[in-house]
Amino acid sequence: MRRYRRIFINCLALSCLLSACTPQTPRLAELGNGHWEIVDLTYALNEKNPYWPRDGYAPFQFETIATLEEDGVYSGAFSMPEHLGTHIDSPNHFEAGQISVDKIPLRDLVAPAVVLDVREGVSDSPDYQVGRDDLENWEYRFGRIPPRAVVFALTGWGANWGDFQQYKNEDSAGQLHFPGFAAEAAQFLIRERNIKGIGIDTLSVDYGLSTRFPVHHLVNGAGGYHLENVANLGGLPPQGSWVIIAPVKVDSGSGGPTRIWGVFPRQ
Repeated sequence: MRRYRRIFINCLALSCLLSACTPQTPRLAELGNGHWEIVDLTYALNEKNPYWPRDGYAPFQFETIATLEEDGVYSGAFSMPEHLGTHIDSPNHFEAGQISVDKIPLRDLVAPAVVLDVREGVSDSPDYQVGRDDLENWEYRFGRIPPRAVVFALTGWGANWGDFQQYKNEDSAGQLHFPGFAAEAAQFLIRERNIKGIGIDTLSVDYGLSTRFPVHHLVNGAGGYHLENVANLGGLPPQGSWVIIAPVKVDSGSGGPTRIWGVFPRQ
Protein backbone atom coordinates (compact mmCIF):
# COMPACT_ATOMS: atom_id res chain seq x y z
CA MET A 1 0.00 0.00 0.00
CA ARG A 2 2.79 2.42 0.89
CA ARG A 3 4.46 1.73 -2.48
CA TYR A 4 1.29 2.66 -4.42
CA ARG A 5 0.76 5.71 -2.26
CA ARG A 6 4.29 6.89 -3.04
CA ILE A 7 3.66 6.35 -6.77
CA PHE A 8 0.48 8.43 -6.47
CA ILE A 9 2.33 11.19 -4.60
CA ASN A 10 5.09 11.29 -7.21
CA CYS A 11 2.54 11.52 -10.01
CA LEU A 12 0.70 14.25 -8.16
CA ALA A 13 3.94 16.14 -7.60
CA LEU A 14 4.73 15.94 -11.35
CA SER A 15 1.25 17.19 -12.15
CA CYS A 16 1.75 20.12 -9.77
CA LEU A 17 5.03 21.03 -11.38
CA LEU A 18 3.54 20.92 -14.87
CA SER A 19 0.60 23.10 -13.81
CA ALA A 20 2.68 25.51 -11.69
CA CYS A 21 0.85 24.27 -8.60
CA THR A 22 2.60 26.30 -5.91
CA PRO A 23 1.23 28.24 -2.93
CA GLN A 24 -0.03 31.67 -3.96
CA THR A 25 2.57 34.27 -2.97
CA PRO A 26 1.25 37.17 -0.87
CA ARG A 27 1.87 40.71 -2.08
CA LEU A 28 2.64 43.30 0.55
CA ALA A 29 -0.24 45.55 -0.48
CA GLU A 30 -2.68 42.64 -0.32
CA LEU A 31 -1.68 41.89 3.27
CA GLY A 32 -2.50 45.44 4.31
CA ASN A 33 -5.81 45.85 2.47
CA GLY A 34 -7.63 42.82 3.84
CA HIS A 35 -7.35 40.53 0.83
CA TRP A 36 -5.48 37.97 2.93
CA GLU A 37 -6.42 36.45 6.25
CA ILE A 38 -3.82 37.06 8.97
CA VAL A 39 -3.59 34.68 11.95
CA ASP A 40 -1.50 35.48 15.03
CA LEU A 41 0.48 32.34 15.90
CA THR A 42 2.06 33.83 19.02
CA TYR A 43 1.17 33.69 22.71
CA ALA A 44 1.49 36.89 24.73
CA LEU A 45 4.34 36.79 27.23
CA ASN A 46 3.39 36.85 30.91
CA GLU A 47 4.26 35.21 34.23
CA LYS A 48 1.86 32.32 33.56
CA ASN A 49 3.66 31.10 30.44
CA PRO A 50 4.88 27.49 30.59
CA TYR A 51 8.66 27.18 30.54
CA TRP A 52 11.09 24.28 30.18
CA PRO A 53 10.83 22.53 33.56
CA ARG A 54 14.50 21.84 34.15
CA ASP A 55 17.35 23.46 36.11
CA GLY A 56 18.48 26.82 34.82
CA TYR A 57 15.11 27.81 33.38
CA ALA A 58 12.73 30.24 35.05
CA PRO A 59 9.35 31.86 34.47
CA PHE A 60 8.86 35.13 32.61
CA GLN A 61 9.20 38.10 34.97
CA PHE A 62 7.92 41.64 34.47
CA GLU A 63 8.48 44.69 36.65
CA THR A 64 7.04 48.18 36.29
CA ILE A 65 9.90 50.70 36.50
CA ALA A 66 8.00 53.90 35.70
CA THR A 67 4.34 54.98 35.85
CA LEU A 68 2.36 57.76 34.21
CA GLU A 69 1.19 58.99 37.60
CA GLU A 70 4.65 59.34 39.14
CA ASP A 71 7.02 59.63 36.18
CA GLY A 72 4.90 60.84 33.28
CA VAL A 73 5.75 57.70 31.33
CA TYR A 74 4.81 54.03 31.59
CA SER A 75 7.69 51.58 31.23
CA GLY A 76 8.68 48.13 32.39
CA ALA A 77 11.55 45.65 32.46
CA PHE A 78 11.33 41.93 31.84
CA SER A 79 13.57 38.87 32.06
CA MET A 80 13.15 35.40 30.60
CA PRO A 81 15.06 32.45 29.15
CA GLU A 82 15.54 32.46 25.39
CA HIS A 83 13.37 29.37 25.03
CA LEU A 84 10.12 30.43 26.68
CA GLY A 85 6.71 31.17 25.20
CA THR A 86 6.36 31.16 21.43
CA HIS A 87 10.00 31.08 20.36
CA ILE A 88 12.54 29.99 17.78
CA ASP A 89 15.43 27.54 18.21
CA SER A 90 18.22 28.76 15.95
CA PRO A 91 20.53 26.19 14.30
CA ASN A 92 23.25 26.70 16.95
CA HIS A 93 20.85 25.62 19.72
CA PHE A 94 21.89 21.96 19.45
CA GLU A 95 24.75 21.89 16.95
CA ALA A 96 28.21 23.47 17.01
CA GLY A 97 29.25 25.43 13.95
CA GLN A 98 25.71 26.46 13.05
CA ILE A 99 24.42 30.02 12.89
CA SER A 100 22.94 31.94 15.82
CA VAL A 101 19.51 33.55 15.80
CA ASP A 102 20.81 36.96 14.70
CA LYS A 103 22.44 35.39 11.64
CA ILE A 104 19.36 33.63 10.21
CA PRO A 105 18.80 35.23 6.78
CA LEU A 106 15.57 37.22 6.61
CA ARG A 107 14.55 35.36 3.46
CA ASP A 108 14.51 32.15 5.51
CA LEU A 109 12.00 33.68 7.93
CA VAL A 110 9.27 33.91 5.28
CA ALA A 111 8.10 30.52 4.07
CA PRO A 112 5.20 28.41 2.80
CA ALA A 113 3.44 26.70 5.70
CA VAL A 114 2.33 23.08 5.87
CA VAL A 115 0.01 22.09 8.73
CA LEU A 116 -0.25 18.42 9.70
CA ASP A 117 -3.35 17.77 11.81
CA VAL A 118 -2.41 14.89 14.14
CA ARG A 119 -4.95 15.61 16.86
CA GLU A 120 -6.62 12.23 16.41
CA GLY A 121 -3.38 10.36 17.11
CA VAL A 122 -2.62 12.57 20.10
CA SER A 123 -6.06 11.86 21.54
CA ASP A 124 -5.03 8.19 21.72
CA SER A 125 -1.66 8.91 23.36
CA PRO A 126 0.01 12.07 24.71
CA ASP A 127 3.33 10.49 23.69
CA TYR A 128 2.38 10.53 20.01
CA GLN A 129 5.17 11.13 17.52
CA VAL A 130 4.53 12.60 14.09
CA GLY A 131 5.90 9.96 11.74
CA ARG A 132 6.67 9.32 8.10
CA ASP A 133 3.14 7.97 7.61
CA ASP A 134 1.64 11.28 8.73
CA LEU A 135 3.71 13.09 6.10
CA GLU A 136 2.79 10.61 3.39
CA ASN A 137 -0.89 10.85 4.30
CA TRP A 138 -0.70 14.63 4.05
CA GLU A 139 0.96 14.44 0.63
CA TYR A 140 -1.60 11.85 -0.50
CA ARG A 141 -4.34 14.40 0.19
CA PHE A 142 -2.67 17.72 -0.65
CA GLY A 143 0.32 17.07 -2.88
CA ARG A 144 4.05 17.26 -2.36
CA ILE A 145 5.35 19.40 0.51
CA PRO A 146 6.76 22.52 -1.18
CA PRO A 147 10.50 23.14 -0.92
CA ARG A 148 11.80 25.55 1.75
CA ALA A 149 8.59 25.25 3.73
CA VAL A 150 8.00 25.26 7.48
CA VAL A 151 6.12 22.11 8.49
CA PHE A 152 3.88 22.46 11.55
CA ALA A 153 2.32 19.73 13.67
CA LEU A 154 -1.13 20.66 14.95
CA THR A 155 -1.41 18.40 18.00
CA GLY A 156 -4.14 20.25 19.88
CA TRP A 157 -1.83 20.60 22.88
CA GLY A 158 -2.46 24.32 22.94
CA ALA A 159 -5.73 23.60 24.73
CA ASN A 160 -3.55 23.08 27.84
CA TRP A 161 -1.65 26.38 27.52
CA GLY A 162 -3.32 28.03 30.48
CA ASP A 163 -2.44 25.16 32.84
CA PHE A 164 1.31 24.60 33.25
CA GLN A 165 0.85 21.25 34.98
CA GLN A 166 -1.27 19.91 32.13
CA TYR A 167 0.95 21.47 29.48
CA LYS A 168 4.19 19.90 30.66
CA ASN A 169 2.30 16.76 31.81
CA GLU A 170 5.05 15.59 34.15
CA ASP A 171 4.57 12.25 35.90
CA SER A 172 5.72 11.23 39.37
CA ALA A 173 9.05 10.06 37.94
CA GLY A 174 9.74 13.47 36.44
CA GLN A 175 9.09 12.36 32.86
CA LEU A 176 7.23 14.67 30.51
CA HIS A 177 4.39 13.47 28.32
CA PHE A 178 3.46 15.51 25.25
CA PRO A 179 3.61 14.87 21.49
CA GLY A 180 6.41 15.76 19.09
CA PHE A 181 8.04 14.81 15.81
CA ALA A 182 9.70 11.43 15.26
CA ALA A 183 13.30 11.36 14.08
CA GLU A 184 12.29 9.52 10.89
CA ALA A 185 9.91 12.35 9.98
CA ALA A 186 12.56 15.01 10.57
CA GLN A 187 15.08 13.07 8.53
CA PHE A 188 12.63 12.72 5.63
CA LEU A 189 11.75 16.41 5.66
CA ILE A 190 15.40 17.47 5.68
CA ARG A 191 16.79 15.03 3.14
CA GLU A 192 13.88 14.66 0.75
CA ARG A 193 11.78 17.84 1.09
CA ASN A 194 14.42 20.53 1.74
CA ILE A 195 12.48 22.30 4.48
CA LYS A 196 13.53 25.48 6.30
CA GLY A 197 12.17 24.37 9.66
CA ILE A 198 9.49 22.68 11.70
CA GLY A 199 7.03 23.96 14.28
CA ILE A 200 4.70 22.61 16.93
CA ASP A 201 2.19 23.65 19.59
CA THR A 202 4.05 21.99 22.48
CA LEU A 203 7.14 22.67 24.61
CA SER A 204 9.45 20.86 22.19
CA VAL A 205 9.66 19.47 18.66
CA ASP A 206 10.94 16.26 20.29
CA TYR A 207 8.25 14.45 22.24
CA GLY A 208 8.24 14.79 26.01
CA LEU A 209 9.84 11.43 26.82
CA SER A 210 12.87 12.16 24.64
CA THR A 211 16.21 12.36 26.43
CA ARG A 212 18.56 12.60 23.42
CA PHE A 213 16.50 15.09 21.36
CA PRO A 214 17.24 13.56 17.95
CA VAL A 215 14.86 15.90 16.09
CA HIS A 216 16.65 18.95 17.48
CA HIS A 217 19.99 17.51 16.38
CA LEU A 218 18.75 16.55 12.91
CA VAL A 219 17.06 19.81 12.01
CA ASN A 220 19.64 22.10 13.63
CA GLY A 221 22.43 19.99 12.14
CA ALA A 222 21.00 20.66 8.69
CA GLY A 223 20.87 24.39 9.36
CA GLY A 224 17.13 24.45 10.04
CA TYR A 225 15.20 26.01 12.90
CA HIS A 226 12.33 25.03 15.18
CA LEU A 227 9.29 27.01 16.30
CA GLU A 228 7.86 25.86 19.63
CA ASN A 229 4.76 26.77 21.63
CA VAL A 230 3.09 27.99 18.45
CA ALA A 231 -0.44 29.33 19.02
CA ASN A 232 -3.62 29.07 16.93
CA LEU A 233 -2.38 26.54 14.37
CA GLY A 234 -5.98 25.46 13.88
CA GLY A 235 -6.58 28.83 12.24
CA LEU A 236 -4.38 27.92 9.25
CA PRO A 237 -5.43 25.69 6.34
CA PRO A 238 -3.41 22.50 5.73
CA GLN A 239 -1.84 24.08 2.65
CA GLY A 240 -1.70 27.39 0.81
CA SER A 241 -0.61 29.66 3.67
CA TRP A 242 2.65 31.44 4.44
CA VAL A 243 4.34 32.28 7.70
CA ILE A 244 6.26 35.43 8.58
CA ILE A 245 8.64 34.87 11.49
CA ALA A 246 10.17 37.72 13.50
CA PRO A 247 12.51 36.55 16.29
CA VAL A 248 14.18 38.94 18.71
CA LYS A 249 17.70 39.57 17.39
CA VAL A 250 19.95 38.38 20.22
CA ASP A 251 23.64 38.65 19.37
CA SER A 252 25.00 35.07 19.23
CA GLY A 253 21.75 33.80 20.77
CA SER A 254 20.45 30.25 20.52
CA GLY A 255 16.90 31.50 19.96
CA GLY A 256 14.43 33.87 21.48
CA PRO A 257 10.82 35.00 21.75
CA THR A 258 9.28 35.25 18.31
CA ARG A 259 6.24 36.89 16.77
CA ILE A 260 4.80 34.64 14.08
CA TRP A 261 1.86 35.27 11.85
CA GLY A 262 0.30 33.10 9.18
CA VAL A 263 -1.33 34.53 6.07
CA PHE A 264 -3.53 32.97 3.40
CA PRO A 265 -5.89 34.24 0.70
CA ARG A 266 -9.33 35.34 1.86
CA GLN A 267 -11.99 33.17 0.22
